[in-house]
Amino acid sequence: MQRKSLLKFRNLFIVGFLAIGAWGITGFRLPDDWTDRIVTALQKFAQNYPQEKVYLHFDKDYYAAGETMWFSAYITLNDLPALGARNLYAELRDAKGAIVQKELVLAYEGGAAGEFQLPENMKPGLYQVRAYTAWMLNFDSTFLFYRNIQVFDPKSGAAGDKATSKNYAVQFFPEGGDLIQEVNSTVAFKAIDENGYPIKVAGVVRNSKDEQVGVIETVHDGMGAFELKPVAGETYKAVVESASGQQKTFPLPAVKPSGIALKVFNRGARIFYLTGFHGLDKNFNELVLIAQMQNQMVYKAMLNIEEGKVSGLIPAKDLPSGIMQLTVFDKTGRPLSERIVYLNQRTDTLDFFLDPQELNKGPRERTELVLQVPDSMRGRVSVSVTDADQVPRDANANNIITHNQLTSDLHGYVHNPYWYFRNDSASTLKALDLVMLTNGWRRFDWQKIINDKFPELRYPYEQGISVSGTAYAAGRNPVTDGQVSFLIRIPVDSSTAIASSPVDARGRFSLDNMLFSDTANIYFQGNMTNKKWRDVDVEFDRHFFDVYAPVKTPIPLLPPPPIDDRMLKNYLATVNEGNTVNRTITNRTIYLKEVNVNAKKPTAAQTTNERYTSGMFTSDNGYTFDLTQENPVAFNVFQYLQARVPGLQINGNVNSPTLSWRGGTPGVFLDQMPVDIQTVANIPMADVALIKVFRPPFLGGFGGGDGAIAIWTRRGGDSQPDPNAKSLELMKKGGYRILKEFYSPDYAVRKEVHRLPDKRLTLYWNPSLRIDTTNNTARFTFYNNDFTKNYHVVLEAMDQYGRVGRVEKDF
Repeated sequence: MQRKSLLKFRNLFIVGFLAIGAWGITGFRLPDDWTDRIVTALQKFAQNYPQEKVYLHFDKDYYAAGETMWFSAYITLNDLPALGARNLYAELRDAKGAIVQKELVLAYEGGAAGEFQLPENMKPGLYQVRAYTAWMLNFDSTFLFYRNIQVFDPKSGAAGDKATSKNYAVQFFPEGGDLIQEVNSTVAFKAIDENGYPIKVAGVVRNSKDEQVGVIETVHDGMGAFELKPVAGETYKAVVESASGQQKTFPLPAVKPSGIALKVFNRGARIFYLTGFHGLDKNFNELVLIAQMQNQMVYKAMLNIEEGKVSGLIPAKDLPSGIMQLTVFDKTGRPLSERIVYLNQRTDTLDFFLDPQELNKGPRERTELVLQVPDSMRGRVSVSVTDADQVPRDANANNIITHNQLTSDLHGYVHNPYWYFRNDSASTLKALDLVMLTNGWRRFDWQKIINDKFPELRYPYEQGISVSGTAYAAGRNPVTDGQVSFLIRIPVDSSTAIASSPVDARGRFSLDNMLFSDTANIYFQGNMTNKKWRDVDVEFDRHFFDVYAPVKTPIPLLPPPPIDDRMLKNYLATVNEGNTVNRTITNRTIYLKEVNVNAKKPTAAQTTNERYTSGMFTSDNGYTFDLTQENPVAFNVFQYLQARVPGLQINGNVNSPTLSWRGGTPGVFLDQMPVDIQTVANIPMADVALIKVFRPPFLGGFGGGDGAIAIWTRRGGDSQPDPNAKSLELMKKGGYRILKEFYSPDYAVRKEVHRLPDKRLTLYWNPSLRIDTTNNTARFTFYNNDFTKNYHVVLEAMDQYGRVGRVEKDF
């Protein structure tokens, strides 16, 4: 049975209970008015700056070139499904931060689905997926979704450059924030190498007289703690040694002569706190302790040092799982000491039962699994079925439970977060508390919001696709009395819409909340009241998603744990065989087209090639892309060519990429004249008519010995203007990604393609499984491949109240 109190908390935060708990249990008097300033600041932040989060469930933990990364997205607003969200942005970035692929996918009822296609020639190595909404960009980028992905070369088994480290550092975190003279403190530490990996260390703490006053020993994943009571006038250092024998010395934080240190004892159902202090004057006699979760106050108590009221307890049994932040303030509203603790309420998660209705493990046989969901559950369920013996998996990786209840609210990186949810043993809970001591909670800065300094909202809460800009009159004076008119055509579904947007006093206009897939042809003109439209110049804003500059990640780019050699070898061999099958299907299609060409009139691509090319540029030794017959969404030519030409490597920023083919650098030509990369990168795709990529050697001009990329700009007649949009200017706007359907063969029906070998490793993927609300079940069926003997099923879900659940089971 799910906890009813959690549902109340999500909607009401049990305000009445908290008010009683704040002073009734401790026996303190009602708070003075000066505390209202702190409470009001928190309420204002929670009301005006709701927290949106994104989590992605992938079909696998590891990938190889040639495979597809399928994902299902869960989007929440204040820990409830974000029903109003429409735009989800997802990026695949390489180890240097360069964006390799990106896509905009349509969200609905707090969920979305998408995929990244990894080309066969993809460079092996570490990649990182970043996912977010526009609203999330208004806050600290650490709280976006990140997932490290290892991509292998299925032919060679290469995994990219291995991370090597010769250096390390140890960071120290006094409980409550500071070391205070004569106050006994717990000092936590975290040891990491230069790549961000946790490492084991051991050592001692010494004072200025070189006397040992503490012992350092790693407890779990580079973390540990020791007790220290600082002495007046002393300085302290840690002398530590790594497992490799490298010895280093690190200074501990400076000791403050006066202050407050908050000490917390987490007992599960009750949280005990104690404030230690030294050297305080009477101005610090009256204090207040406030505890908050999910930007809502859950506890408040007055402290009085002179009266000895410096401790208390927080009843926690009816609070949800997650991070609680405890902060002590003085009468000016200044935070003096802070601590975060984790509330581990295991009954918060959804309970599922997954059983087979029909289980068959023979080649290409059918299996049906039945999922029993909690009563009255509505929400999103995603499921993946893979080969249990060949597909590697990371058992301790971040998942929907750890993300929802732990990592999405921590400022630091947590290594192997699901390890802390394996059991409730004392050692596990101790290690989890070390995570709290060594990581910060920084959704907001108390000092700023109390002084009415809130985040600047540069990005709107998007509920569709928008275009905006400025209309100028002659002399670049903003148009203040007029409008911009639009004729919008969507080629993918042949739909048409007419719209207009008035300009404001600065000439600004905006057309918001459009929903379309692929690409829109937006014809537009600016109009001034009682004046001719041609006197108006319309300039559009560049959306942040159109920028391809490399992004520095706040999360360490770490490879997942090592894989069993035998499993990895079998996995990569199967992927390689599957890529061969896929090429066979592709080559068959191309071959049939070539056979039939002789009996038909020239294709559009052939006609375009004849009209635009001459001399050696007419060669067919390569790849030809006729853009007069399509509406590419790509930002420029280099993004368009990524993953389209086998062997051609386009790396780095697409505005200034590095090109490589067969060990050399291909030449670049524009209208058959050699140019630099930057010139081509700045050409709008709407102006490109034809692209040809020639295999090396290319003899059409200087610089082509290593192959060539040739681009031709459109001539009259190839723009194909809309007959209803005469005299209007055209802008192309990329829309939502058209999702590829997951291939799940039905071997009960005979098809020609079924004669090919079946080398699928992901046997079933569904980003949004349908729930039968009459009997509270969800059923799904799939067919086995040619060789799988055991199935590994991972199912993740979120209900209408934001509760999450997960099933991981082998059959």
